[in-house]
Amino acid sequence: MGKRPVTVRLARWSAEHPWRAVALWVVFVAVCFIGGNAAGLQESTAEDMSVGESGRAGVMIEAGRFADEPAVDNVLITARSGALDKKTAGDAAAAATDRLRTVPGVAEVGKAIPATDGSALLVPITMSGDPETASDRVEPLRAATAEVQQRYPDLRVEQVGGPSINKALDDTLGKDFKRAELLSLPVTLAILIIAFGALIAAGIPVLLALSSVAAAIGLSTLASHLIPANDSTSSVILLIGMAVGIDYSLFYVRREREERARGRGHVDAVELAAETSGHAVVVSGTAVIIAMAGLFLANDAIFSSLAVGSILVVAVAVIGSLTVLPALLAKLGRWVDRPRVPLLWRLAARRTTADGQVQPSRFWSVVLRPALRRPLPTLLVSVSLLLGLAAPALGMQLKFPGTEDLPRTTPAMQAYDRLAAAYPSNGTNHIVAVQAPADQAPAVKAALTRLAASTEGDRLFAATEQGGPEIKVSPDRRVTTLSVATPFASRSDEAVQSLHRLRENLVPAALGGLSGASYAVGGGVAESEDYATHIWHKLPIVVGFVLLLTFLVMAWTFRSVVVALTSILLNLLSAGAAYGLLVLVFQNTWAEGALGFTSMGAIVTWLPLFLFVVLFGLSMDYHVFVVSRIREAVLRGVPNREAVAEGITGSAGVVTSAAIVMVAVFSIFATLSTIDMKQLGVGLAAAILLDATLIRAVVLPSLMTLLGDANWWAPRLLRGRGRHAAHGPAVTPSTEEPRELVEVG
Repeated sequence: MGKRPVTVRLARWSAEHPWRAVALWVVFVAVCFIGGNAAGLQESTAEDMSVGESGRAGVMIEAGRFADEPAVDNVLITARSGALDKKTAGDAAAAATDRLRTVPGVAEVGKAIPATDGSALLVPITMSGDPETASDRVEPLRAATAEVQQRYPDLRVEQVGGPSINKALDDTLGKDFKRAELLSLPVTLAILIIAFGALIAAGIPVLLALSSVAAAIGLSTLASHLIPANDSTSSVILLIGMAVGIDYSLFYVRREREERARGRGHVDAVELAAETSGHAVVVSGTAVIIAMAGLFLANDAIFSSLAVGSILVVAVAVIGSLTVLPALLAKLGRWVDRPRVPLLWRLAARRTTADGQVQPSRFWSVVLRPALRRPLPTLLVSVSLLLGLAAPALGMQLKFPGTEDLPRTTPAMQAYDRLAAAYPSNGTNHIVAVQAPADQAPAVKAALTRLAASTEGDRLFAATEQGGPEIKVSPDRRVTTLSVATPFASRSDEAVQSLHRLRENLVPAALGGLSGASYAVGGGVAESEDYATHIWHKLPIVVGFVLLLTFLVMAWTFRSVVVALTSILLNLLSAGAAYGLLVLVFQNTWAEGALGFTSMGAIVTWLPLFLFVVLFGLSMDYHVFVVSRIREAVLRGVPNREAVAEGITGSAGVVTSAAIVMVAVFSIFATLSTIDMKQLGVGLAAAILLDATLIRAVVLPSLMTLLGDANWWAPRLLRGRGRHAAHGPAVTPSTEEPRELVEVG
């Protein structure tokens, strides 16, 4: 019989010692979570997150230790309807000024500034304290402004400015994520109850997923002392952890129930589930970890942090599915199917034949019929459809979201729009930073003055103000900055052209002769352009790494180069279709009303790279599980066409259930307010839906049917290992002893 796989030995021990396994899991999760909180979180610094030339400019400015500019907020006074009554508005401005001067944290209240067209008055407020935390101190200002509003009901008296917008955005995002978390759990439970027809069976996957997330959050906090974390890490751990934790549990629980339906005892059923679904979970988890590890090659602090969190939560979920999950299933026995939901139980119950085999689903048999009977036309039509969906991705544009992309559902953003209308923006600024020895400061300042003069008369740059160019020198005189204004919006082509003119012509001409000086051009436009360039340069490296290692893992697991290659191609097809859908939806305006967003004419810069690794990893979950079932049938001597039908119909229920859970959860993220979360949610939901339906139920079976025996071709290196070296349907059928039938690697 040989030595049994480690997945079986772990499951067998856990099933025979359930209380020990459960206790060890609880202790592990508690130690990870408590230990992580005790250690504290080490967050990324500006230097960690610097990218490209704009990043170098930011590091220089940080090194200069310039005095922080105080935070400034405003009170905007406008008419509710018609023209603004100047006298009443002036009285309201005076009342706001008197009231705000008494508010703690206000350093100065400036004179009211009238709009050029007379439609508004603006009262500037300079705040004291750390400008980085100014949004935390906005509430007293809001309260004071609200008092003035009550006295002047015919006017709009609103708090608006950077700190107010940041506070409103934080509040909105906090409510969004809380709503998403509150919705995702009952939605997930409801879908699982429909899938299993029993409350305990539905609750086990959620329990494993939540405990895996808790442990991974603690471990990632510890890991942040080696690789600094960022604000998004915990959200990604929750997103990935719930997806894979529920997937792995579904695979395992469904297979254990099937084996019990065939008449096996609880421990034997758990052992069989470990040797089949357990092995598929390990392979799938490895594929997800490889995909996430590709993020390290992006050489980016944010992606490295997300990679650490994702890898940890997947690894913990795999460990849990091999230890505590078998223990729970063995201890519960048939109680896992209690309490039953009468109607749902009858719908979910898997009927078995007299010899204990599960009857195939009639629905999936009908869906598979074209792929099995006419594989070539089915393959050509389905692949053409997916390529058509992917085609718009060729025109993908990458941009950072800005203030104009924030949700307009909050009063602060509505006030911002009125502010922008009354006081039109003067464009945006490029920041030229120069680092040089202190004795070079006069020469640097003179060179920057010449640089500012060289922009005069150029339509891409705004005229220099009367006070001269805005030049700042650090206290140690080693860093000098110049602010160069452009009259165009930050995402406009003209703003980008002005950046390139500075970098390629004007700055080198003005500063190239300085001895011992280094310089860089930064600012909002530069950051967006540099990060997009960084992503486009790193994406092929990450994709190549993920494809190569995934190919090797799949080839080694299934003993087939062809299966490995088709796995890669199908997942690329799925990712490409998801990219195309994102471009269709978000670079255009037709879906704005349905999804509640304003098109930015681009995809958020970081999304394509992150989306690829997540989609590739999650898609492999389904692929490994489905192909494992097909290979089991091949190893029993079932002809290729029948094996494909048996494998897909036998796995369709669990794959569909897992996909519906993920699509539902990701769709909830698509309802969040910010454009980046909407794009992430739509991209993930669409890709998983396509992957679990069109890819797995149409493209995969038609391709494997068409290839026939060639599916299992492999070089001698792979064919010659072990009794299950599948190289075609001619594999000698195994006996009826289960562990001889179903090991896939």
